[in-house]
Amino acid sequence: MSNSSVLYANFNQQTGDLERTEIFRIAGRLAEQLRLTAAERDQRGGSPQHERKLVRDSGLLRYWIPKGLGGLGGNWPDLYQIIRTFARVDSSVAQVFAFQFLMLASIRLYGSQFQSETLLRETAERNWWWGNALNPLDKRTVATRQGNHYLFHGQKSFCSGALHSDRLIVSGLDSETGKLLIAAVDTARDGIHLFDDWDNFGQRQSDSGSADFNNVRVEACELLMDPGPLSSPFSALRSLVAQLIFTNIYLGLAEGAIAEAVNYTRESGRVWSGSLASKVEEDPYMLLHYGQLHAGLQATRVLTDHAALLLDAAWAKGLALTEEERGEVALAVFTAKVHATQSGLDTTSKIFELTGPRATTARLRLDRYWRNLRVYSLHDPVDYKYQELGNWVLNKRYPTPGFYS
Repeated sequence: MSNSSVLYANFNQQTGDLERTEIFRIAGRLAEQLRLTAAERDQRGGSPQHERKLVRDSGLLRYWIPKGLGGLGGNWPDLYQIIRTFARVDSSVAQVFAFQFLMLASIRLYGSQFQSETLLRETAERNWWWGNALNPLDKRTVATRQGNHYLFHGQKSFCSGALHSDRLIVSGLDSETGKLLIAAVDTARDGIHLFDDWDNFGQRQSDSGSADFNNVRVEACELLMDPGPLSSPFSALRSLVAQLIFTNIYLGLAEGAIAEAVNYTRESGRVWSGSLASKVEEDPYMLLHYGQLHAGLQATRVLTDHAALLLDAAWAKGLALTEEERGEVALAVFTAKVHATQSGLDTTSKIFELTGPRATTARLRLDRYWRNLRVYSLHDPVDYKYQELGNWVLNKRYPTPGFYS
């Protein structure tokens, strides 16, 4: 049994603040393990199978599932803190881990109470990994009705976490109505083929390859359509859960980058020949720029944590959540996201002005922070988040609920 498994066995028998402390302790130890090989694995790419096993063994795949269903009963603010902890050292594994809970949230928001309780309980009992093959922008998968079941046929891209998962959330367009159908299925089902073909310059181990569905049988009872997507302000929280995942990973990347830069400056930094400072830590420009980066990140932290609290409160309201309450959460999430994008890209790029040319060595791969954030921040255009915020400022119109808003 791994060290994290032993810790899980210990804290699972405890309650209250001690339990929460042990959960964060496990997350911290996992992050340290990820940090040791992050640079080398970034260069290698491929799938982080060993690291995913570490996460599975830790018990954290159960984190958000209610205790009554066998989980750890975690909340959204603490989950986002754990995601951010991983992102500081390995944003790829952080993404795969985070999508576990986006998929579980999808089951809760889109499925019936029976489906939700059954699948969450089984996930806790069997320690399942969930993967994503939903991608509503990719409309190449068609679902054809055959009596009491459907046949899903076509392709999907950007299937983060799908490879090596136990279960998948999949989507396809109904061949008769064009309606988007979403289902929870076994990853090993006949006709599902997953490909390790993600080879982008960032998020290189996020298991975000493609999928092919060759007449995959999906039973009617596996469809998550009762009440289904965007059926209420509550079900429309899914996109906000996702956007806040992105925000926390962006923030974690920036925090990790500045931490690496500080260590490098202290250990290997040199005073510039024109500086009057005797030590690099006393150079006025060094202090100025580190102070600017700190101020930007601190503002992002406050905005991001505030949005997480609002999301958690909205989630607790369930179907009683109003359009206005959902709209307020959206404004908070989008404000945090645009700030995390701006300050994150600035931080991950500017650290090289503070560390100098020797820090660009391929051995350190400090550029991975910028590469990861640059790739991930292209997920959906940040300009549209500014537009939605501007529409609120000028016209008092909340963002229209959708898969990305």
